[in-house]
Amino acid sequence: VMGFTKTYAGKTCVITGAGSGIGRALAIALGKSGAHLALSDINEEGLAETKTIIGASNKVMTDRLDVSDADAIAAYAGHVKQAMGNADYVFNVAGIARVGSFDESPLSSFETVMNVNLYGVVRMSKAFLGQLKETQGGLINISSIFGVIGFPGQADYCAAKFAVRGFSETLATEMEPHGVSVTSVHPGGVATNIARSAKVDAMPSHGRPREEMDAEFDKAAITTADQAAAIILKGAAKGRRRVIVGKDAKLVQLISRLFPENYFKILRKLQPGTTDLL
Repeated sequence: VMGFTKTYAGKTCVITGAGSGIGRALAIALGKSGAHLALSDINEEGLAETKTIIGASNKVMTDRLDVSDADAIAAYAGHVKQAMGNADYVFNVAGIARVGSFDESPLSSFETVMNVNLYGVVRMSKAFLGQLKETQGGLINISSIFGVIGFPGQADYCAAKFAVRGFSETLATEMEPHGVSVTSVHPGGVATNIARSAKVDAMPSHGRPREEMDAEFDKAAITTADQAAAIILKGAAKGRRRVIVGKDAKLVQLISRLFPENYFKILRKLQPGTTDLL
């Protein structure tokens, strides 16, 4: 599994959302690979925990960072450069989820999700591209399988994740002459806290209790965060433009390509339950 270790040894790796889930799993795997880590999260407690798990023998810097704050991100890039030198790899993992039909949810919720999940990625990319051009490094943006298919109750999340995919694919082409690889990552169901910490704006009309939704999500989460991190690091080491994480994501991608207009009906038949998640 650790075939990618040599790629990251001694490299400066920047990870947002490192306080939990995939961000934490990436930080731990990269720490084992001997990378120098610049870790950030809005959740300082989770971040401190990640640092403890990685251990004192590693070169680790942690900072509270809100990716919806443009000024904070601009300052952060300079801070990383000063403390650790130019970034070799930047992993944009920080993200939030909300649940609710577009019709019934306030516009402000949509804007909040876009501000973190899309503009957070855009701001971080803008702030660090100069450094990545110097190191001919890699930019890794976490989209989602919801950046490939639309999903009811997730208009804001899907809009942001489709946008991250379009942004990353375009940037990959623009950055190729500069020797910078840009990877768009599409995880399926990964066992992290994002669904549990999702705010519910409007319960769907069938009004299912929250516990039931959480249970459905747990059932759908077939990939662990550690497995996801290993797949992402392998893809990024190879400079892959698209990385699909999990068997479920691979199946969903295939069905959406074969049946671009009817994929949701087909997925519902294949996996009753999980598509009623929301």
